[in-house]
Amino acid sequence: MSAENEIKAMGAVSAALEALDSDARARVLFWAMSHYGISRPPAPQNWSAGGKAGLEAAEAAASTSKYETFADLFDAGHPATEKDKALMAAYWVQVVEGSGSFQSQSLNDLLKDLGHGIGNITEALNQLKDERPALVLQLKKSGNSRQARKTYKLTIEGSKRVDAMIRNDPTD
Repeated sequence: MSAENEIKAMGAVSAALEALDSDARARVLFWAMSHYGISRPPAPQNWSAGGKAGLEAAEAAASTSKYETFADLFDAGHPATEKDKALMAAYWVQVVEGSGSFQSQSLNDLLKDLGHGIGNITEALNQLKDERPALVLQLKKSGNSRQARKTYKLTIEGSKRVDAMIRNDPTD
């Protein structure tokens, strides 16, 4: 979508909402976000010049709006491997909770709470990093040892993979 098309769409939305009172505007916007599966608008700093990254982030959140807990999302996705479990937890932390990044320990804590802890969460995340296209990116490492704290980020492809798992679509 070009920036010009986005501006036209914003003008049409503005014109449609102008005639409504604030309660009606809230209902319409709530309906639109629910209809398009947007649980929370993406932060503007994550948008590329044309808005594509922000739009894809919003679309990635589409399938999560109906899951109130990580357990619900996990059950819907049926992750079979440790790396899929890690990917599902990363999706919950970054997309649903809205964190910009995460550390491996937070993922394993979520999984342990469900009884699905991973023996080596770093290895699972490394496997996700090594896939092409990468499903997870390492942003930084704090410390010099092998056990140093690492910060990760889920990629758009990683979000798409979880969406496919939720839809039970192995071809995505």
